[in-house]
Amino acid sequence: MNTELMFSSQSSDWETPHDLFKRLDNQYHFTLDVCASKRNRKCNHYYSPKVDALKQPWVGVCWMNPPYGRQIKHWIKKAYETSLDGATVVCLLPSRTDTAWFHDYCVKGKITFLRGRLKFVGAENAAPFPSMLVEFKRRKRLTKRSKSRR
Repeated sequence: MNTELMFSSQSSDWETPHDLFKRLDNQYHFTLDVCASKRNRKCNHYYSPKVDALKQPWVGVCWMNPPYGRQIKHWIKKAYETSLDGATVVCLLPSRTDTAWFHDYCVKGKITFLRGRLKFVGAENAAPFPSMLVEFKRRKRLTKRSKSRR
């Protein structure tokens, strides 16, 4: 397996496998793809690199498969902060549990580790790293009344 490209900065754009997205879209009904191009978009409404999605509002139910380079921490921070404003953001991420961004943000969401290795669209082989889904969704706060009913 040629892992040189996947671990280099030559490419950080890995298109989501169609079957994975379809399964998730059936569950979440995504309205916005925040990291896309016209070629690989998963939703009719999407932000391309020309628009700088990190400066745009994310509303509704968002799909995020961010660039997997060093800038990934900015995308995850934006996804988490967007959820505090009421949006749902589901993120496809490399499972990097030793990183600061994982501990600073991912642990605040719902994490699902994916079994096996994904084969991204257009890739010759499966990824040399494990993947995970992180769902950021505003959680309802318990009120004194709802706590006393327990």
